[in-house]
Amino acid sequence: MAAPIEVSGSDKEAQPESVLAGVDRKKIQGRSLGQIAWMRLKRDKIALTGAVVVIVLILIAVFGPYFVQDPLKYHQNLIDPTYNRPKSGFWHSGISGDHWLGVEPGTGRDMLARIVHGARISLLVSFLATLMSVVIGTVLGITAGYFGGWVDYIISRAMDAFLAFPLLLFAIALVGVVADGAFGMSGNGLRVSVLVVVIGFFNWPYIGRIIRGQTLSLREREFVDAARSMGARNGYVLFKEILPNLVAPILVYSTLLIPTNILFEAALSFLGVGVIPPTPSWGGMLTLAVPIYESDPMYMIIPGMAIFITVLAFNLFGDGLRDALDPRSK
Repeated sequence: MAAPIEVSGSDKEAQPESVLAGVDRKKIQGRSLGQIAWMRLKRDKIALTGAVVVIVLILIAVFGPYFVQDPLKYHQNLIDPTYNRPKSGFWHSGISGDHWLGVEPGTGRDMLARIVHGARISLLVSFLATLMSVVIGTVLGITAGYFGGWVDYIISRAMDAFLAFPLLLFAIALVGVVADGAFGMSGNGLRVSVLVVVIGFFNWPYIGRIIRGQTLSLREREFVDAARSMGARNGYVLFKEILPNLVAPILVYSTLLIPTNILFEAALSFLGVGVIPPTPSWGGMLTLAVPIYESDPMYMIIPGMAIFITVLAFNLFGDGLRDALDPRSK
């Protein structure tokens, strides 16, 4: 049998009041869900790296065009007229101290300037389209999940119809219809608006389904029943009780929807329904690189890597944010 442990001190010192009196109460602090999520996110170095890259890309898109060359300026003196490609540089790409990413074959336009200006177009379209998708998907998803019945049936069937819609064909046809101008707009302003509407309006069912499923669970919770018992109307319950509990999934799936929209915009630009040349876009640059990639592979690699890095950074940050906001994750 083990010997009993001797504990020194009087009975008074063992009372709970005496124990708490010797504890620094500033060290005992409650943490909000946001603080807990931030602590978990800080431990995920990969997600933080993705977040840093995302912030850098946003800064480049906003301020970068003011610090680079004119993306439409020709430098014919750098182009070999015989082969119609840059005279020097790695893989005859024209990379030099004046042109860090080389020049465009045939025209000699600065690649760095075109990548930076293309980032502004890609991020602008993807952010606005994501905002539209989130607003529509959240409103319809929370409505379908809360009311159920025929309201849920109609909205759910609408989601199925939108998910089955041939979006690429519709975008090509729509651009052809409004090519000469519409709604008082023309040129790239009209093209960007068409891209935002097409991508944003037809992608809302993805987040709408998620919000609907979360709402189906939340509407059975005790705090919703308590609000109803106190006479709260449906609008109050939806936007004051249920919607605040959907902030986390909305943020997470928004960060995951942005890279999808970036790829979608690049695909539409690749097919010729993006911004009007010579305005640079990453997808449009890939289109021009297809017939000449054998003689100048860097012209395809550079915009391809720009798309790859951007999409990867958003996905890494979105995955880390999802883990940080999920209390069940380890």
